[in-house]
Amino acid sequence: MTPHLINRVTILGTGLIGGSFALALRKYTTDIYITGWDRSDVIADAQSRGAIDASFSGELAPALENADLVYIALPIGTTLDLLPEIARLAAPNALVTDACSTKVRITEDAADLFPKDSTNLFLGGHPMAGRELSGIAHADADLFRNNTYALTGSSSDSHDPRISAFVKILEKIGARPLWLGAQQHDYAVGLASHLPQLAAVALGSFLYDHLDENGLPITLAGPGLRDSLRLAGSPYSTWRDIVLTNKEVLSAALDLFARRLDDLRERLASRDLEADFDAANELYKLLRSL
Repeated sequence: MTPHLINRVTILGTGLIGGSFALALRKYTTDIYITGWDRSDVIADAQSRGAIDASFSGELAPALENADLVYIALPIGTTLDLLPEIARLAAPNALVTDACSTKVRITEDAADLFPKDSTNLFLGGHPMAGRELSGIAHADADLFRNNTYALTGSSSDSHDPRISAFVKILEKIGARPLWLGAQQHDYAVGLASHLPQLAAVALGSFLYDHLDENGLPITLAGPGLRDSLRLAGSPYSTWRDIVLTNKEVLSAALDLFARRLDDLRERLASRDLEADFDAANELYKLLRSL
């Protein structure tokens, strides 16, 4: 690997995120050889889309051989299970990075598996991009474009030529790298991503339980409800490990959110909800400007 170029990339997990990363490499970089590893049916779909040059399933060793960059786009639990094997099999001087939605547990394990005297290097990452629908069929080369890409550590880590090369790739595919600590990351996504997901699930399951024989109240729902419940289309299999590895933050966030709902209920008969609407409107404007 040269300081400015990653030549061979192995993507472990070629679903929505891994497949999108492969397609982004295809579209926005040149001369990168892309290998994919996944279940045989999934990897076959990735190759049929032209996302990868070579496909592997089963044993990890052949897929990791000679890879400059190992990009882990697997569920958190699977990533934690495979990380010791990845650390053992990765090529010398390889950069290993993940795309998991929580960072504390993974970076703690990686600190032991990739010590400072190791020839390999681990970098925690999380692209703040995704869809409620998973799988390679929904992968998109522009999924990361104009979206934040969290990197755990400090910006000084980018002085390592391997990390510098990876950051340049992220910038080429349109992502916006942001450096922060693992705990800081998990707190922030707990409030900004994981709490909205659980709120959508709670609202969706609540309404489902109250459907009558005529489909009410859903038959009177407009596009606003569909927009509000887009996240409810995400499968539990995607969120199980996220919830399990960020449960302390989520528990505290749910308590605070429940208190806010209680406060709103107590003030329903009054006319002092305007401040809450104003704050929500301002936040919406901020989100639209990002």
